[in-house]
Amino acid sequence: QLQLVESGGGLVQPGGSLRLSCAGSRFTFDRYTIGWFRQAPGKEREGISSITSSGASTVYADSVKGRFTISRDNAKMTVYLQMDTLKPEDTAVYYCAATVGVLSMREGAYDYWGQGTQVTVSS
Repeated sequence: QLQLVESGGGLVQPGGSLRLSCAGSRFTFDRYTIGWFRQAPGKEREGISSITSSGASTVYADSVKGRFTISRDNAKMTVYLQMDTLKPEDTAVYYCAATVGVLSMREGAYDYWGQGTQVTVSS
């Protein structure tokens, strides 16, 4: 079973940057599409970005497009989410998830989930 561990969250001021990491536990990590999701207090979890197994294709939610960048290093079994120009409304718990399926930001498409990492954007 694939295990995912997120890291890199923390407290940052508006306009600042953070880089989240999602580390996988299996050598077949390069077969999985990885998605990033977030859940703010009192809100439903939303998909914000996804990357195919090879890294060739990516997709972003409109709310983060132009500010966030997803990438992966399969040799390190890690997917990254570079978050720039952060806003208070980006405050949420961020999760990564994996699927052997196609690129998707739909929560139900993913089979494996990490425990999440907290991102707080505040002055």
